[in-house]
Amino acid sequence: MDLTRRKALLLGAALGGACLLPRLGFAAETPKKGGIATFVTVGEPTTLVPLSDSNTKTRIVSTKVLEGLVRFDKEFKPEPVLAESWEQSVDGLRHTFKLRKGVKWHDGKDFTSADVKFSLLAFKKVGPRGRITFANVSDVETPDPLTAVVVLSKPAPYLLRALAGGETPILPAHRYPTDNYAESPNGNAPIGTGPFIFEEWKRGSYVKLKRNPDYWQAGLPHLDGFVTRFVGDAASASIALETGEADFTTDIAYSDIERLRQSPSVAVDVYTDAYLNNAQVFEFNLENPVLAKKDVRHALAHAIDRQFIIDAIFYGTAQPAASNIPSVFKAYNDEAPFQYKFDLAKANALLDAAGHPKDASGTRFTLHLAFAPGDTFKKTSEYLRSTFGKLGVKVEILEGDLATYIKRVYTERGFDINLNGISRLFDPTAGVQRLYWSDNIKNIVPYANAAHYNNPKVDDLFRTAAVEVNETKRAEQFKEIQKITGEDLPNFSVVALPTVIARNKRIENLVTTIDIAYGDLSTTWKRS
Repeated sequence: MDLTRRKALLLGAALGGACLLPRLGFAAETPKKGGIATFVTVGEPTTLVPLSDSNTKTRIVSTKVLEGLVRFDKEFKPEPVLAESWEQSVDGLRHTFKLRKGVKWHDGKDFTSADVKFSLLAFKKVGPRGRITFANVSDVETPDPLTAVVVLSKPAPYLLRALAGGETPILPAHRYPTDNYAESPNGNAPIGTGPFIFEEWKRGSYVKLKRNPDYWQAGLPHLDGFVTRFVGDAASASIALETGEADFTTDIAYSDIERLRQSPSVAVDVYTDAYLNNAQVFEFNLENPVLAKKDVRHALAHAIDRQFIIDAIFYGTAQPAASNIPSVFKAYNDEAPFQYKFDLAKANALLDAAGHPKDASGTRFTLHLAFAPGDTFKKTSEYLRSTFGKLGVKVEILEGDLATYIKRVYTERGFDINLNGISRLFDPTAGVQRLYWSDNIKNIVPYANAAHYNNPKVDDLFRTAAVEVNETKRAEQFKEIQKITGEDLPNFSVVALPTVIARNKRIENLVTTIDIAYGDLSTTWKRS
């Protein structure tokens, strides 16, 4: 078959010593060797490998240990990592990756194409997003140890973007001897090919990584290690940064931003993460007879003042969102047919019309609200309880750590309404489809269709868009999806979330990837 060459940006002559990472804001002076970078975060991940749980708390650790085939610069141009180059067939059904020679897993075993095959098929089988992203992957051929050929049953125009390390890291096949991946010790003590080696996970306290002395990028990393420390709330994260106990965090209290900016030792930057496109997403449990009524869902949507949330909770750093498809995409429906502007009078009228009048105590019905752990999610939940209370809807807030939250929402379904953090990602097929995909009702994975929405037409439109290579046609398909789901309203984005990084100024070259906060830190360094 004739091949159309789509080469990566190659390393140049000096492969061994070259620095491949995009140098966003790289300091002028020579990087210093040594030091430990400490990241502080609210709450704890459930795993250190994003195979079964793609939460960003997992990602912050996994991206230092595990690597992908490629990564992307700030213009979304691919750069080689474990793959040195790649090419795509004319029909788009075969993607051939030439792998980097001489790469070792942290336990000394060779990295080969067998690891690529295992990883992509494992993510297809159990990944919260991989089951959709890799739906068209029929096989991964391994003609030799340094060649992997991804074979598709249908085109997947988003495939390459899914192969970055934060999204689909390559895993060591030898650490997963059975199909029950949860039994593997790799989830709690990962072995990778990255610049840092897993050292210790002290539950409830920290994860510790150390420098990989045999990293394939000679001379890197600059740091001696990386520590993720867990705290109970955002105020504690801010204090840790101010006192110098932590070097950076993404979990400061938004009310602390201006104060921290006054500190001579702290820098605070607000980013839009074009890879993850994170949002607060509000979801209805459609198995609740009250919420099964469309007018009730519309009423509750009209009771949410997004601008209040942006101003009072995010201190102006978030952005309004009218669709689950981010506005940065051509597929965004700018007709905005479902903005549901804040209107309590309309909300009350809709609830009356839906057959839910207030009783003698002024209450219509009670809902149980689950929320993803985090300071802003908790505060938004408290706001929702207040504003829904003005309609006569009583809200009981359900608290818990991440593991409790996932079990409650996706396994036990012990909720009525849910406030979640969703990465809408680099393409609607990869990030948005899972919120509506009816297959996720029977095949349960975290962060996928908590509403249990089932609309065959929407499923069909997503199937069509997933293989459409004409960008204009594909955008129209996604716009049609937005019209339908905007009316059905099983869920909706509340606000688009910023990525706020507060760091001690002694940390240099921290942001080195389009993932913003989730780079590998291989070229990050620390002043004395």
